[in-house]
Amino acid sequence: MSFKLFFVAAICFSFFYSPIQIRDFYKKQPVNDTLIYPGEHHFKNMRQLTFGGDNAEAYFSFDDKYIVYQRTEPKEGIMCDQIWMAKVPENATDPFNPKLVSTGTGRTTCAFFYPDGKHILYASTHLGSKDCPPVPDKEKMKRYIWPIYESFDIFKADTNGKIIKQLTHTPGYDAEATISPKGDKIVFTSMRNGDLDLYTMNLDGSNVKQITNTLGYDGGAWFSPDGKKILWRASRPKTKEEIEDYKDLLSKGLVAPTSMEVYIANADGSEQKQITFLDKANWAPNFLPDGKRIIFCSNSEYERGFPFNMYVLGNDGKKMEKISRDKGFDAFPMFSHNGKKIIFSSNRNNGGGHDTNLFIADWVE
Repeated sequence: MSFKLFFVAAICFSFFYSPIQIRDFYKKQPVNDTLIYPGEHHFKNMRQLTFGGDNAEAYFSFDDKYIVYQRTEPKEGIMCDQIWMAKVPENATDPFNPKLVSTGTGRTTCAFFYPDGKHILYASTHLGSKDCPPVPDKEKMKRYIWPIYESFDIFKADTNGKIIKQLTHTPGYDAEATISPKGDKIVFTSMRNGDLDLYTMNLDGSNVKQITNTLGYDGGAWFSPDGKKILWRASRPKTKEEIEDYKDLLSKGLVAPTSMEVYIANADGSEQKQITFLDKANWAPNFLPDGKRIIFCSNSEYERGFPFNMYVLGNDGKKMEKISRDKGFDAFPMFSHNGKKIIFSSNRNNGGGHDTNLFIADWVE
C-alpha cells in the first residue's frame, strides 16, 4: 500500500471527516515544531532526513548501511510514489543523498532490501500503465477508501534501478512484501484468491503458499528477528452488512476498513492470535529487536480518530507504552538490525503544513 494512500487513510480511519474538515483540523493546530517531544524518552540524537513531500516506509538494509523508501512530491514532478535509496548518515554532518531506484513510471510501494544488499524488491503498477493510476473520489464515495490496484506486481531490481525479475504474475493486487531476516522467504499480500490474504514465497518468486484465509484485509506483514513469527494488520468484517460492504468494495478494487487490529502467528500462518483490542485503526506493526515486543501505530487514544502515534506492546498484548507524541502522524517504524536506531515517518517539524518526512534516531531503552 502506498504511503499517500496510507496517509490519507490514516487521517480518515474514523471515517467521519471530509478533506475540508481535515484541512480545518490542521489550520486549528498550533505550530509547535520540534524533533523530539517531551515524553519521547526512547529517542536520542534525532535527525530529519527529508524535507518536503510525502516520504514513508523507510526500511534498513540487512547491514544497516542503507535505506529504501517511497516518496511523492508534485513540486518536483513526482506525482505518485516512487522508490528511493540512500546511505544512512553516520554522523550529524554526513549528507543524505537519495537516488531513484524504481522506474519512475506508474505507482510503486513497499520496497525492501534483499540480504545481499545489492538488490531490492518493490511493487509497481508500471506494466499496467506508465501513468499514475487514478485516485478514487473520496468526496463522491462519502468516505475514505483505499484503491487496490490490480496492476500491482512485485519486482526484484538491483540498486541501480534495473529490474532483474518479475516475481508475481497473477491477475490482481500483489504488494506489501517484506523479507525474513533468515533470508529465505518473502511474505506479501495478494488478491489472487478473491480476498486480500497473506502469502509466502521464495526469494525468486517460487513456492508460493497462502498462509491466511479469513475474510478481510490482511496486510503489512513482517517477520520476527529470528524469522519464526509474523506480525500484520487485519480487518475482520463480522456483521452481514459489514461483509456485504467489504465484498462490494473489493469487487471494485477498493477497501474501506472500519477498523484494524494487529495479529501475530507462526511464519507459516499457524497459531494466529489477535494481540490488539483497541478498536479504530491499529496498523504498521513491526517487531522490536528483542523479538519479544512489537511497535505499531494507532489512533485509538483519540476520540476524533486523529492524531496517530506509535506504541510498544508485548507480544502477549500486555504492557502497552506510548512512545511518540506528535500531534499529527507518526508511523512506519523500523529498527536497525543491530537494534541501535529507529527510523519512522512523521508530520513533526513541518511548519504546520502537510509534509510527512523521515526521521532517524538512536533508540534508548
